[in-house]
Amino acid sequence: MARMMAIEAAVHVLEKEGVSVCFGVPGAAINPFYAALQRNGRIGHVLARHVEGASHMAEGYTRAKAGNIGVCIGTSGPAGTDMITGLYSASADSIPILCITGQAPRARLHKEDFQAVDIPSIAKPVAKWAVTVLEPGQVPYAFQQAFHLMRSGRPGPVLLDLPIDVQMAEIEFDPDTYQPLPTYKPAATRAQVEKALEMLNAAERPLLVAGGGIINADASDRLVEFAEIAGLPVIPTLMAWGAIPDDHPLMAGMVGLQTAHRYGNAAMLASDVVLGIGNRWANRHTGSVDVYTKGRKFVHVDIEPTQIGRVFAPDLGIVSDAGAALDLFIEVAKEWKAAGKLRDWSEWVKTCQVRKRSMLRKSDFANVPIKPQRVYQEMNSAFGEDVCYVSTIGLSQIAGAQFLHVYKPRHWINCGQAGPLGWTLPAALGVRVADPKRKIVALSGDYDFQFLIEELAVGAQFKLPYIHVLVNNSYLGLIRQAQRAFQMDFQVQLSFENINAPEIGVYGVDHIAVAEGLGCKAIRVTDPDNLQSAFAQAQQWMDEFQVPVVVEVILERVTNIAMGTEINNITEFEDVLDVPADEPELVRV
Repeated sequence: MARMMAIEAAVHVLEKEGVSVCFGVPGAAINPFYAALQRNGRIGHVLARHVEGASHMAEGYTRAKAGNIGVCIGTSGPAGTDMITGLYSASADSIPILCITGQAPRARLHKEDFQAVDIPSIAKPVAKWAVTVLEPGQVPYAFQQAFHLMRSGRPGPVLLDLPIDVQMAEIEFDPDTYQPLPTYKPAATRAQVEKALEMLNAAERPLLVAGGGIINADASDRLVEFAEIAGLPVIPTLMAWGAIPDDHPLMAGMVGLQTAHRYGNAAMLASDVVLGIGNRWANRHTGSVDVYTKGRKFVHVDIEPTQIGRVFAPDLGIVSDAGAALDLFIEVAKEWKAAGKLRDWSEWVKTCQVRKRSMLRKSDFANVPIKPQRVYQEMNSAFGEDVCYVSTIGLSQIAGAQFLHVYKPRHWINCGQAGPLGWTLPAALGVRVADPKRKIVALSGDYDFQFLIEELAVGAQFKLPYIHVLVNNSYLGLIRQAQRAFQMDFQVQLSFENINAPEIGVYGVDHIAVAEGLGCKAIRVTDPDNLQSAFAQAQQWMDEFQVPVVVEVILERVTNIAMGTEINNITEFEDVLDVPADEPELVRV
């Protein structure tokens, strides 16, 4: 058996578990890990400017590609507390990331040592497992357990806290015989799937709601196959956007109070049976349970047993990994269809298609300052079907989800439940590290962009090019819109006259100067007719300089984006387009 420091064994485990890159910031209490990482030489490292940024880079890395697990590293004390937002975001969306923190030596725990904090106690509510490893011999096996837990059942993050003396202690460990532990994923039974199909067969207007669990299971192709066999319209949640292409005849739109399509909400309200797979009935998707569930029955398939019935009790609950469930749904649906047992819903599908072509929102605005809807129209035109969008929260993300188009799984990368400002920029860098060839466009409002703006320097230093569309209204736009209910506009304006940039008027921060100061390229657009040329210039600079390129779009200060209190009570602040429908198209089978 080989004798080595415990932390060297941990690095061997990372490599055996498939880790090829880490994101982090070194410090005194974690320096033994960095020494082991350097000696190993086969695992890359991206130096963040903020440890929260590193945690979001790890998230972006995981979300970009099936099987990835992002790893973020920090020293003791504030590095761990900085990671809590990343842990929360990952936990909320079932994203596995591994956070590694240094810690004071064991003899100094509970003695108020410098930068010593009980980080596992802080992290436990937002992690699948959080532990300080107190025995050197346990270190490699704690890492083994971490990967087992992150991959098993509902995926999620883990935090491992390592006292410096534990890291440096010598142990016996044989990396050549190490094997990852098998993962556990529950699977539906045939009887359960047949019962679900019986409920669908009794329906006249069924819908299939596809959740982020389908993305996590890498089962988007199976989702589309099942939908096509059965002829079922599909409603992707925001976390599953792209699981079925936007232009697929069975894609019936998104549902919700904010990130929704008019035709998607209409389809849900007209449905009578809903099969949800890998979703959690999030409140911004459902609105009130009474409105969402009235007049319809539900089947809920989820990998986590306690998720079923958490928001409302379905008529049938099935505990299963989304991929395993879809395998059986495909098998049984094929048999039933061949036997003439599967109901024909083609007329219902045509009705959904008519809504999709006719219940639209206006985007072709020529206003100066620019209306945000026009920005997304131009983005659709400029970036095409292969683009991967990265976004977090705010009116920019909400309007983007209403107007942009997504055609592939993992091409809408979004933190759905936590929605931390600042997430977009580091997450986009993590996506770039995961996939050097992907066309990546990030979308931020000005406040999200400013939260972790220093991470642009990471993109410049490590040559991580992508385009960042920054829509700037110099406002906390979503909060301002929410404040309308309280008859106020209070402490949400970001505007001021910048003495160093009088040319931008009251729009405050000179994002062009900041981006350039951090080693990136940037361009400002004030006329909607110049958006296409700006996007083309950004692509040229990105290819030439291999750095992030910011396209700042100066918006009108106030735009209210469509949203409401219920899926049957959405306020449309701008013109809608009720387009006369042509003859319904046929379902692609």
